[in-house]
Amino acid sequence: MTNLDQIKDKAKVLLKEFKGQSYAFGIGVTGETGRLTAELGGSALIIANKSRWLCTVLDEVIDSLRIQGVTIAGDNVIRGSAPNSPREDVYRIANSILHLKPDCLIAVGGGSTIDAVKAANILATLGKWEPEIDSYLGTGLVTQALNKFDTALLPMVAVETAASSAAHLTRYSNITDPVANQKKLVVDDAIVPDRAVFDYSVTKSMPNSLSLDGAFDGLGHCLEVFYGIPEEKYDLVAEIAKTGIELVVANIKGLVLDPFDEDVRMALGLGTDMGGYAIMIGGTNGAHLTSFSLVDIASHGRAVAIMSPYYTVFFAPAIQRQLRVVGEIYKRYGLIDCNLTSLSGRELGKAVAHGMITLNRKVGFPTTLAELPGFNDEHIERAISAAKNPQLEMKLKGMPVPLKPSMVEEYMRPILSAATIGDLSIIRNIQ
Repeated sequence: MTNLDQIKDKAKVLLKEFKGQSYAFGIGVTGETGRLTAELGGSALIIANKSRWLCTVLDEVIDSLRIQGVTIAGDNVIRGSAPNSPREDVYRIANSILHLKPDCLIAVGGGSTIDAVKAANILATLGKWEPEIDSYLGTGLVTQALNKFDTALLPMVAVETAASSAAHLTRYSNITDPVANQKKLVVDDAIVPDRAVFDYSVTKSMPNSLSLDGAFDGLGHCLEVFYGIPEEKYDLVAEIAKTGIELVVANIKGLVLDPFDEDVRMALGLGTDMGGYAIMIGGTNGAHLTSFSLVDIASHGRAVAIMSPYYTVFFAPAIQRQLRVVGEIYKRYGLIDCNLTSLSGRELGKAVAHGMITLNRKVGFPTTLAELPGFNDEHIERAISAAKNPQLEMKLKGMPVPLKPSMVEEYMRPILSAATIGDLSIIRNIQ
């Protein structure tokens, strides 16, 4: 057994510890959807995009429901979400839930559709008291409202089709306001899907660009939670993060070489699922926060991949222990060629950041914001404004170097300037 095989086995053990029998994952497990759904109710509303690469998955999901005697509400599939879960899709799906009155919901798709269904479930349940999704943006507000009105969300099954956000495993729902081009966030344990299914082989049918985006999103989850984790949770998160980071870093180049390699797909699925486990223990911070302001010019994973090295340098003095772990993984796969043991502080952060930038280049990703078509100064101002928004305050507080809104101009603007032109020297560390 190779070292990577051992790491994959470790990831499987961690996932079983995390989700128990509520999660079917691996190769060829889509057929488990019917059994898991039958545990929740006799009629299910299916929400999915009928794209060419999803049709086979949808057929298998529907067949599995029929075998288990689960009826399909409305006898049809409701259209899923556009990328980044626009608010209008959330309201449209909520209307379908109210009209068709299913026992449970099945979201089939990537993070955007799953997040949109989570948010639509909130509106369908609580909308008669407060019909605007903005009322639930932030942390814990859904549970607060459910308790106040003594009600519950519909149970939900998430059938994931993209190795990326781990939306099928987590308490997060990212919703985009397309007018402001700004993504915002619901964070609440009440919206964690009750059951989940992820057949890693399904990702072979999706466009490779989406797979790469997803891999970097999952990598960002592991990195950011690991960077910001408090000492009392360090050992568990270190185990999860090391496993996820190595699975992604070791296999992402293989995705470029052979998109149909099932071992690579398995490794990336497990790696990004580790990211999902991580963000259920801690939170993301810098790179994810900035990515929310780039939705009109970059996919989420691409934005996170660009920003991660620059925030790494900013955080460096506070995360020396984590950087030695992360740096050794990047070095093991030929992305860092210097002696990390002789480095410390900001210089160690810069070495790890250069390893991240090298990985971006090797898979054809941009390494600066200026390389994104359509990028301009407005995106910097939008990111600065979003960082000061109380609804996203958890991202500032979750940084390993916490920032107050009053500190954003002094410290975040140089990070964004550095990311624009690729100059790490511009970044200021808090002394």
